[in-house]
Amino acid sequence: MLTLFADGAESLWDQLLPEEVRVLPDDLARLDELLSDPELLVPIAIHWERELAQASKFSDRGRPSLAMESYARLMVIKHRCGWGYETLMREVSDSIHLRRFCRLGLISPVPDESTVRKLTRRLGAEVVHQLTRELIGKARREKRFRPRAARIDSTVVEADIRYPTDSGLAGDGVKTLAREGRKLAAKIGAKRTAVRDRSRAAGRRLRALTRSMRRRSGQAKEEVLELTKQTGQLLARSVKEARRLAATARRRARGRGAQAKLEAARKLEELADRCEKVVEQITKRVTGEKITDRLVSLWDPDARPIRKGKLSQPNQFGYVDQLCEITANTKPGARGFILPPTSQIGNPAEDTLLPDTAAELQNLAIKLREVMVDGGFNTTPTNTALQDLADEVHITGRQERGSRRTRRRRQRYRTGAEGRVSHLKRGYGLRRSRLKGDEGHRIWDGWAAFTYNADTYTTLP
Repeated sequence: MLTLFADGAESLWDQLLPEEVRVLPDDLARLDELLSDPELLVPIAIHWERELAQASKFSDRGRPSLAMESYARLMVIKHRCGWGYETLMREVSDSIHLRRFCRLGLISPVPDESTVRKLTRRLGAEVVHQLTRELIGKARREKRFRPRAARIDSTVVEADIRYPTDSGLAGDGVKTLAREGRKLAAKIGAKRTAVRDRSRAAGRRLRALTRSMRRRSGQAKEEVLELTKQTGQLLARSVKEARRLAATARRRARGRGAQAKLEAARKLEELADRCEKVVEQITKRVTGEKITDRLVSLWDPDARPIRKGKLSQPNQFGYVDQLCEITANTKPGARGFILPPTSQIGNPAEDTLLPDTAAELQNLAIKLREVMVDGGFNTTPTNTALQDLADEVHITGRQERGSRRTRRRRQRYRTGAEGRVSHLKRGYGLRRSRLKGDEGHRIWDGWAAFTYNADTYTTLP
């Protein structure tokens, strides 16, 4: 059952607090004033009602949910401080100021971390993006912000995975298939070793592979390929056994518990599909074929390898986000609002993501005087995407109009996009997405952008 607003009644213990304790710090007080606007919660209510309309007629009956007002404030605190869910709940529980900011009374129980985590997935990315649009619209309606210029840049948001190798993925796959196979075998009464655990055999080959790589010779490279091929063969056997077990489970899924058996079989088959792709990658690597659309994680299958030409990080693994910051001026230190980030799976070019960014500007009915981008944008597609949204488009090194003074001003303003990306990564968690999958990454980035925009709103005159 949806609950939008927290119970505003204060207990006796709240009334007994000293005045200096009851008053929030300046930054939280300004955020509290912003988040008290009930219009900001409208996207959540619309999404919830849409879900209920698609579900059964009894789905609106049950325990009241965590108040959405409290949930939004908890997520803002989470991204401002960089805490995990468990740390967030612990810190809010121990802090009187954070309790009062999140509308949790002194004697009110703090929600469990799983409640906040599941709500984050249930609401999804589009709801968070709509919150961001509502916030920007609120600033414009109040005439506290008038967008004049924009700077657009792309960055890599790393996935929450370790550095991937083909042999390491094969070792993980062997171990995971055996574990999930044991669970499914217990459900259907099959032999416990229906999917044999080959993790020890894979581990021996991984250790031998590490010793071979230390020699850094031509013979060592051949040994590495041979050991990698052997780990792929071990994984292929486990995949074959896993598919056989899943097919058996589907045949035996009858009567009570059938749904649980089918779900476990589906989960095992999905994992087998990913492991089969790892086997295919190893085969192509051994034979010298080109690998396209490489899988870099069994648990985050949407993450992709990305090369941006950086000396410090030649290869990154995750997602490419295009960020557009709209500001009221182009002065040094200008700060504005971040539009909902746009992204696609893989390593898309700047021009590929630009139409989605332009669509965000069009949805908000924003017409700009100037848009500044770097040399990674090509002239024709950039001008085509922004032709009705900006009077002047500045592309560094490709399209620079105006006087020398104007060009230098635009160059300095565009360079500030690098600093803004760094600010978002260091201060709002945009460096690494802690949620798995493309949808999880978009949710994470959406809350980071919303939190940054909320802080920006509190600085407006």
